Amino acid sequence: MSKEEWPEKGELVVCTVKKLESFGVFVTLDEYGDKEGFIHISEVSTGWVKHLKDYVREGQKTVCKVLDVNERRGHIDLSLRAVKEGQRRERIRAWKNERKARKWLAIALPALDAHKLNELETKLVDAYGSLYDAFQQILKSGKHALTRLGIEEPLADAIHRVAIANVKPPSVHITGYVELKCPLPNGVEIIKDALRHAKEVAKARGGFECSYIGAPRYRMRIIAPDYKKAESILNEAANAAIEIVKKNGGYGKFYRNLPS
Repeated sequence: MSKEEWPEKGELVVCTVKKLESFGVFVTLDEYGDKEGFIHISEVSTGWVKHLKDYVREGQKTVCKVLDVNERRGHIDLSLRAVKEGQRRERIRAWKNERKARKWLAIALPALDAHKLNELETKLVDAYGSLYDAFQQILKSGKHALTRLGIEEPLADAIHRVAIANVKPPSVHITGYVELKCPLPNGVEIIKDALRHAKEVAKARGGFECSYIGAPRYRMRIIAPDYKKAESILNEAANAAIEIVKKNGGYGKFYRNLPS
C-alpha cells in the first residue's frame, strides 16, 4: 500500500534515485506513491561533492531526511547527509520488513480485491504501528489479535496460518562465561553433569549453547526473546552449574565478560 498523503518534515523516507543532475539528485519516494523529491548537491554529503556519481547512482535505494514539503507546488526537499549510517540501516530494514508483511497478507488472502486488502492493511497498521508489527503480534497472541479488531473469523484464520508459517519470533543472543574446577577424581564428570544441568535450566526458558574455551572456562550462549530475559536465563544457568560443582567441593565463578 503506497501512502497517498505527503511525508512530514523531519521524517526519514526510503527513496529510489531517479536522475543525477549537476546541481542535485532527483528521487522517487517509495512509500508515497512514487512522489518525486529533490536532494540539492549541498545536501548529499558533509564535504565538498565534485561528482555525484561518487555518492549515489541511478536505481539505488537510499534513505533521506525530509527538509521541506510544499504540497501546492508538489516539491519535497530532501537531505542525504542528514541521515546517519545506523538510521539508514534501520530504516531500510523496517521498509524491507513491511514489504515482506504486505506479501504475507496477499498470500493469506489471495481472493480479496486490492481495495479491501488496503482497507485491512490500514486497520492493522492503525492498531499495531506497522503491518510487520501486526504479524509479530498475531504470532504472539493468535487470531485474537485480529478478531478483536472486527476482522472476520475466516480471514483471521487465514492470516494466522500465514503468520505461523512465515514470521520468526524476535530473539537476542548474549554470551557469558563460567569457570569450573573440581579436585575430585571424577571431577571431569561432575563438571559435565553441572553443564548438563545448566542446559536443562536454560532450555526450559530459551535456547542454550555451551562450548569449552580452555581449562577451566566454558562459554554459555543464550537465545531469548529480549535482553532482560536472556540475562535472567544466563544467570540461572551459570548459577545452576556452579552450585553443583561447589556441592562436590569444587570452585565456580561466573563472568559476564572474560577478564582481560
